[in-house]
Amino acid sequence: MDGTPQEITTLVGREVYSNNGVFVGEIEDVQLNLDAESVTSLAVGELNDELFADTVGPGEGVLIPYRWVRAVGDIVLVNNTVERLREADDTEEAVA
Repeated sequence: MDGTPQEITTLVGREVYSNNGVFVGEIEDVQLNLDAESVTSLAVGELNDELFADTVGPGEGVLIPYRWVRAVGDIVLVNNTVERLREADDTEEAVA
């Protein structure tokens, strides 16, 4: 992306998947750094309940750092970090 407004607005409404093919959610907005003229994060809603049920309430969203984005096309692919965070939560609960 070269940062033109047209390209930024086309992100809204795209589905987000991990690079493992797991649905994460849908982009509702983007967060910008106006000084650097860059996207800093994606505001994602319509979340995958399996990934976020224990950490995000109904109707809420999450911010995904744009540095996690691996590819932008018809969908947006992000690092599987989101899944790893979920697995870490499961591990901690199992130990507790």
